[in-house]
Amino acid sequence: MNEDVIEGKWEQLKGKVKQVWAQFTDDDIKLIGGKKDQLLGKLQERYGYGKEQAARELERFITDNQVTTSKKNEKAGCCSH
Repeated sequence: MNEDVIEGKWEQLKGKVKQVWAQFTDDDIKLIGGKKDQLLGKLQERYGYGKEQAARELERFITDNQVTTSKKNEKAGCCSH
């Protein structure tokens, strides 16, 4: 996973991050600031995940929320049918 993806879309993602991981505080969200390593560390700290489980949870979040740098994917979700 490209670390820049999270950082580049952090403003859009931080609300979803708080929904998925409700134990994160506002201070946690500020500290994470879109940094993958900070997010993984907070997952381990708040949820007691091991390093591998935290990485799996983050990958699942990225997949579920279609976090990508592709313009094609961004356009695909713009219109409802």
